[in-house]
Amino acid sequence: MTQAAKRSGRSGVLELAVLGLLHESPMHGYELRKRLNTMLGAFRAFSYGSLYPCLKEMLATGHVSADGEPSGTRSRIVYKLTAEGKEHLQTLLAEAGPSSWEDENFGVHFAFFSQTDADVRLRILEGRRSRLEERLDHVKTSVSRTRERVDSYTLELQRHGLESVEREVRWLTELIETERRVDQNTGKPAVSRETTKEHF
Repeated sequence: MTQAAKRSGRSGVLELAVLGLLHESPMHGYELRKRLNTMLGAFRAFSYGSLYPCLKEMLATGHVSADGEPSGTRSRIVYKLTAEGKEHLQTLLAEAGPSSWEDENFGVHFAFFSQTDADVRLRILEGRRSRLEERLDHVKTSVSRTRERVDSYTLELQRHGLESVEREVRWLTELIETERRVDQNTGKPAVSRETTKEHF
């Protein structure tokens, strides 16, 4: 399995999240767990048991360093991003291929858009929209084919799924338009908090 394939899985999502949070500031394990739960909980279930193996692997690769010792039942080890870790994070943030458009990965990539180059942000947003438009076509076809053969509750569930995808496509379109309206003063697109809050 290639490194890109590995990163497309759950471990890759967690790796990106941990590196991105440690880039903001050093943290001990307990604080990192809380921040991860807040971030990843918005997109999918997060297993605490997967954090420390991930940190152990990052220590082995030199992407993070650790200061301190375990104290009682709560770790007081502070994890910091190394120079190699910062470089690796930038490599992960620069990935704008299909894996970054998927449900598993998109939310975490989006959470670190402030650290991501504008052209990469735009490619990820456009890729995500394209993927959802394909899904939308599939759902519409499925609904039209099964409309006469399913009960009213199943039909309502299908309609709910259709509306959810349509809502995200509209949200992505707004974000893409915002990204393309570059602020003439800063040279950076300015995504409003209101636009983001409306979706999440």
